[in-house]
Order: sequence, then structure tokens, then C-alpha cells
Amino acid sequence: MLSTNRGTVGGFFLAGRSMVWWPIGASLFASNIGSGHFVGLAGTGAAAGIATGGFEWNALIFVVVLGWLFVPIYIKAGVVTMPEYLKKRFGGRRIQMYLSVLSLLLYIFTKISADIFSGAIFIQIAMGLNLYLAIIILLGITGLYTITGGLAAVIYTDTLQTIIMLVGSIILTGFAFSKVGGYEAFMEKYMNAIPSNTSYGNITIDPKCYTPRADSFHIFRDPITGDLPWPGLTFGLSILALWYWCTDQVIVQRCLSAKNMSHVKAGCVMCGYLKLLPMFLMVMPGMISRILYTDTVACVVPSECEKYCGTKVGCSNVAYPKMVVDLMPNGLRGLMLSVMLASLMSSLTSIFNSASTLFTMDIYTKIRSRATERELMLAGRLFILALIGVSIAWVPVVQSAQSGQLFDYIQSITSYLGPPIAAVFLLAIFCKRVNEEGAFWGLVIGLVIGLVRMIAEFAYGTGSCVNPSNCPKIICGIHYLYFAIILFGICTIIILGVSLITKPIPDVHLYRLCWSLRNSKEERIDLDANEKIEEPESNDDVSEQGDEEQGCCKKAYNWFCGLDQKKGPKLSKEEQEAIQKKLTDTSERPIWRNVVNINGIILLTVAVFCHAFFA
Repeated sequence: MLSTNRGTVGGFFLAGRSMVWWPIGASLFASNIGSGHFVGLAGTGAAAGIATGGFEWNALIFVVVLGWLFVPIYIKAGVVTMPEYLKKRFGGRRIQMYLSVLSLLLYIFTKISADIFSGAIFIQIAMGLNLYLAIIILLGITGLYTITGGLAAVIYTDTLQTIIMLVGSIILTGFAFSKVGGYEAFMEKYMNAIPSNTSYGNITIDPKCYTPRADSFHIFRDPITGDLPWPGLTFGLSILALWYWCTDQVIVQRCLSAKNMSHVKAGCVMCGYLKLLPMFLMVMPGMISRILYTDTVACVVPSECEKYCGTKVGCSNVAYPKMVVDLMPNGLRGLMLSVMLASLMSSLTSIFNSASTLFTMDIYTKIRSRATERELMLAGRLFILALIGVSIAWVPVVQSAQSGQLFDYIQSITSYLGPPIAAVFLLAIFCKRVNEEGAFWGLVIGLVIGLVRMIAEFAYGTGSCVNPSNCPKIICGIHYLYFAIILFGICTIIILGVSLITKPIPDVHLYRLCWSLRNSKEERIDLDANEKIEEPESNDDVSEQGDEEQGCCKKAYNWFCGLDQKKGPKLSKEEQEAIQKKLTDTSERPIWRNVVNINGIILLTVAVFCHAFFA
């Protein structure tokens, strides 16, 4: 934080495009793996077996797609945010604003709420702290170094916390497999992990509600009766992965901060290898927790579940925290607590930084077109404070959602809202015939269809095995991964159909914005070039004049917000063009290009092998 370039928009939001591959790879992984993964993946693993690990392994393919196909276009386009790319590609403001607002809502109500909820479960079980006090302290510390440090500070802390997370979870996995007697014993004992209490009153619960699934050790499951059907896991999940890994601001922003394309690709490959680990460090330990604490983790009688974890529909979410508290000795228990808090803070810092970037660059600049750089910096930091306030206010809602299905809730929300965005970005890059009208109506109609399914499902409730939901089959009977495939298909047809019956965008506006024109050397005329461009007001005179008059408090305030860094000499037009050329350069040295390409192929091979081995 002391040495990072925080005093400019480029420095605060893109780390000055100076990051090397290993912090990028670690930060991509840490941004993705929050405490929601520790609690959610382990909980779903305890309830249903290893198939949920397929969500993690699917990423091995899409980090390659991100680094090799999407990021080169984003860099050539010279954008900072994803809505900014769509504005350059399609023109107008409505798509950019739509995506900015939708992304911020998704951050608040899925990512932030999930991390706070899962972190709260762990804190309650491990420490017995007051829930609100713990959350306020956590969010306060997290917000502090995001506000003061910018993206470079976030990436470096992500790197440190990735190491803490991996070391702690590897130690716990070792303890867990040792306790259960090795892998073979683990497979055998899991299939027999049945709770002792399976009836209440005159009601005997259906055995399928508490007996481990026969396909618990298979990733690919029956397309009709499977809880994660293989076509959904293969195709539906790929659509969600395309949205998350290739178009999400949190992820793409890390890649845009790399010093060159080879570092982008190497960082993506490193993240891909790290994504192999959650299956063994989270999903399987969750399954072992069911073996060790069967009556708690696998409870089905509502009154028993409420006694163990405070909710009637199941306690699988406590699988990982329960094992940490009961299985590990005191010193290591403290290490694991730090792992959980590190993952929570890591994920939240990434979201806070990226959300403030979206707000500042895509929304605030429309409200205040003549804002100074100082004002933009402060707006970004104040927005982080507002996010923290909304997050704390949302805690009671998250707390009441302790239904044991938070991980499914996040995935289903993504299935309802993500496919239209994935369709627009995919077609924007690979089909130059797509225009603004097609993209806009595809997004709007896709959103309406997704909201109809989402509102209906949560109005009726998702239910549980013991008490199924009353939602009509025609609305809720389609698995959410199948729904994602259908929604993606509908949006693609609408986007292409409307685009083909409306006026195409001339090539002069598309140079270096889509795949077929990515290597064009001709000058691009941006679609928004006719809009009045307001240069940020300069405060040079004021800052020079007031520099010597500043008191201690003012200097401390400026340092805290990264606004005290001395301005360099005013750049000439040629120097500004040179800097812009560097920021949009995607060239690579041949030797390193070959090295990262070979590693990308190896990573894809590993992904295919892992899926086949556990299929």
C-alpha cells in the first residue's frame, strides 16, 4: 500500500498495468475462492458427493478461453470495465448502464451476501462472537485497505492470503483423511454415513432424504434424475463459466492489470492449476465431515437440525467449520480461522474494488462529466463505504436465509441472470454483424424471462427433501442448469434475429473490437465519438498553490486517499499517444508466447483427464 501507484485512476483501478503473472494467478484464484466456497462446497459435498467439484474443474477450460480469446480484445479496445467495452462495441449508453447496475446488484445480493453468510457461520461455530460485531469488524478492516490501497494492494494481499488458504486447508485435509483411515476407507464409510434419527412423531422420513446417493463418487450423473445432470454440468455450467470467467469485472480486471499478454496467459494457467485443488481441499473434507459427525451434518429431522445449527432444513453447511473446531489442535485451529477470514476478506476486497471501478467509471462519470481525477478517486472510495453499509444492512436477510441451500441459491441466481450477458459478450466479440438493437433486446427479454423464473421459485420457496416446494412444475421443474441452456439459446436467437433485420455497424467503428478485425491497424472512430468529451478539470494551480499551505491533517487525509502523489510534468500529445499504445499493446516475445501456449494445452489436457477419471 505504501509503494503502489494509488494516485491516478489507472493506478488505483488497473495497478498501472504493471503486474506480473504469479500475483495475477493467485489473485484470480483468491478472488474466486471465498469463504462461501469453504462452507458451500464442503456442505454440498457432504450432502451429495463429488459432483459439485465439477463447478471448479469447469474453470480450467474457461481460464484458457479468457486469457487467449477475450483479454486480447479487451486490451486492444483500451477499456477499464466490461460495460465500457460494450459501449465502444455497440455505442449508446443503455447497454452500458444496464450492465453496470445489474453487475452491482449481483455483487451485493449474491457475492457479498454469500461470503458474509458463510463467514458468519464459521465465526459463530468457532468463536461464539456476536454475529454483527464480527461482521462489522471484518468489513471495516476489508474496506480500509481496499479504500487506501487500490487494485495493486488487493492483488498483493490476495497473493499472501492464497498461500495461507492453501497451507491451512492442506493441513486440515491431511488430518481428515488420517482420521477416516485413507481414501479407500473414506469411499466405503461415506456410503454408510446415515443419521441415527430418521423419524419424528408418526412420520418416517423417506430413505432417499438421508441415504448418500449411489452416484456420490461420479461427476457425470443421470440427465433426468441426477441432482447435477451431466448435460447441465457440461453445457449449462459452461455458459455460467463463460459469464463469470470471461465477462465478470472482478476477474477480467486482474488480467487487464498485467504488464503484457504473456503474463496474462501465465496468470490464467496458474489459476487453472490452483482450481484443481478445491475438489480435494473442500469437497472431500466436507464428505469426511459427514462420516465423522453424521448425526449433525446429515440430520434430516427438522427439530434435530434446529438444535444442531439453528435451521430446520439441514445442517450440511456446518460440515467444514465443525471439522475445523472439533478435529484440529488449538494452534492449527487458529491457522484455519485465519484461512477462513483471509478468504472472506480476499473475496470481499476484490468485489469492493471492482464494484467501485464500475460505479466510478460507468455511472458517476455520466452524472458528473467534468469531474476532476481527485473527485473520481474520492467517489470510488466513498462508494466502497456505501457498499459496506448496504452489506451490513443486508445481514438480517442473509441470516434468515439459513436454509442450508445458499450455494444452490447463488448458482441458480447466476443461471437466471447470467446467460443473457454471456450471449451478448460472446456474440459481440465473435460476430461483427451483431448491433446495439439486437444486444439490447436480447438482454432485456433475457432478464425478464430469468426474473419470472427467479421470483416464482423464491415466492414458492425451494423446499427440501422432507418438505418439497409447491412451485408449479412448468416453472420450477426444469433444473437450473438446463434453464441456463434454454435462456442462452433464446437470447442468442433474439440478438441475431433483431441484428439481422436492423442496420449493421460499419467496420470503421469495429476495428480491434471484435475477433475478425482484431489485428486491424486502421484508426477506429468510436461510436460515441460525437458525444461531447469533457476533459477532467485540472487542479494543478490549486494544488501547487496550496501545497505549502497544507496542514498536517490535510496532508494525512491526502496520503490516506492516495491523493498526495506529486504530479509529473504535463505530457505532450505524442507522449500521451505512446502511453496509450503501451496500454493497448498485445504483442509477445515469441519464446514466452510458445511457453504459455504449451502450458495452456497441458492445462486443457489435465482438465479432460480429471473429468474422465471421476466421470
